[in-house]
Amino acid sequence: MSPYRNRLRSLVFLFTLALGPGVGILPAALAAEGPPSAPAIAQSGSGVWYEIFVRAWYDTNGDGIGDLNGVTAKLDYLQSLGVSGIWLMPINPSPSYHGYDVTDYEGINRQYGTMQDFERLVSEAHKRGIAVIIDLVINHTSDQHPWFKAALDPASPYRGWYTWAKPDTDLKAPSAAGSVAWHRNGQQYYFGGFTGAMPDLNYDDTEVRREMVKVGQFWLAKGVDGFRLDAARHIYDDLRTDTGKPETVRKNVAWWSEFRHGLQERKPDVYLVGEVTAPSPAALAPYLKPLGSVFNFPLAEQLIASARKERQGQLGELLDTTYKAFRDAAGDAFVDAPFLSNHDQERVLSQLNGDTQHMRMAAAMLLTLPGRPYVYYGEEIGMLGRKPDENLREPMRWQRDPQASGETRWKASTAKQGGEVSVQAEQDDPSSLLHFYRTLIHWRAEVPALRDGDIRVVSTHNDRLLAYERNTADSHVLVVHNLSGKTQTFVPDTKFSDVRLRTQPGVTLAKGKLMLPAYTTVVMQ
Repeated sequence: MSPYRNRLRSLVFLFTLALGPGVGILPAALAAEGPPSAPAIAQSGSGVWYEIFVRAWYDTNGDGIGDLNGVTAKLDYLQSLGVSGIWLMPINPSPSYHGYDVTDYEGINRQYGTMQDFERLVSEAHKRGIAVIIDLVINHTSDQHPWFKAALDPASPYRGWYTWAKPDTDLKAPSAAGSVAWHRNGQQYYFGGFTGAMPDLNYDDTEVRREMVKVGQFWLAKGVDGFRLDAARHIYDDLRTDTGKPETVRKNVAWWSEFRHGLQERKPDVYLVGEVTAPSPAALAPYLKPLGSVFNFPLAEQLIASARKERQGQLGELLDTTYKAFRDAAGDAFVDAPFLSNHDQERVLSQLNGDTQHMRMAAAMLLTLPGRPYVYYGEEIGMLGRKPDENLREPMRWQRDPQASGETRWKASTAKQGGEVSVQAEQDDPSSLLHFYRTLIHWRAEVPALRDGDIRVVSTHNDRLLAYERNTADSHVLVVHNLSGKTQTFVPDTKFSDVRLRTQPGVTLAKGKLMLPAYTTVVMQ
């Protein structure tokens, strides 16, 4: 048995998640460290994470806005779903509804509650074996942040915390984020890669770097298990001309290495996952060593394309390419973070034009892949949402009646879905999408190879089928997906002789030939 598998039974979940493999084994140098003070979780943990927009989640004080106590109130739901961790979108004070322009890095948005509410949430989550990470938005601040307001004075000690145009600056240069880069305040111009309301911090300034490590350490002291790092590639990727340059990537990686080192002084097992919006595995790979995990944007796009087209297409090749690039960059010390959509992208079911069979296949692929998959709130009940961004972040539907107690009303729904798309309607229906998600998530808890195994794509000679082996030292399974609406057959390797799990009835295995009904996933052992 590998060192990783020996320790999996005794170490807490977050140690495994932060330092163990998405594919591979735990490096020997790390295996000797003792258990950290993260939440203990049973060996049956799924490793699945769940993204929550607090404003849209659950309202406990009747003001129509979700709050931290609402997250606490629904921890039992999350536990029944089977998730092992939650990511809270920004909870800091902010002038915007979304919170991605922070005015106080050590405060709580008053609409969401108090610091005591947050500490209680973390404590209650840990009691249930659920880890908690929070969004850390440190590429930029709000233009209402006291630091920026002070920095407007050229004589302020905060002046160097931001970037100011010089006489030879090209004020028309586009930012790497595709926006206007330079913004005017009086007679001076400052850099804000996203909007003028979000001035970028200057990470060439030593005090900025020191302060941001302190911010991370502050929240670790409050009990969080790590951070989702917003705009992780944009720390130095400012102008469009910076994008993809080796020097830009090197400086980003150097900063995140410094950041991780500072946090590990307080919490050796801290879990970091970066938002690195890059088009290829090769572009993601350099960030794995300092961060440990990055969201897999190229894979998300291909998973949805394969589900929509009912063909594996380039997916098998992408999986091979991805994990080779990741291993080459970080050895075995990385954990992939696959997902289907998040708060910046149109919801999965909308991308799939409302086809619930395609939705199920996308979910089945996601939840049988390596790493720690992320589910966006409401995805599991089939919520719709198309751009603009506000419509991707609409109230979670708990009850059939959208006016029921606890339902948030921070904005009116544009999806116009009826009460059948709600937790109340779906929770006891064995044919519901919610039941489907719950089943797949619990598969990962039941089968160690699905949660922790490496992956080897298997040729099917049939574009309607996708197959891959998932292997740990003592758990080996074959996953086969029929992406199409017609029955397909497949001849598996003879070492896989039993059908252990299936998403649909009617699967047969006779004379070495596996028959899969339409839109079916099978796990063989």
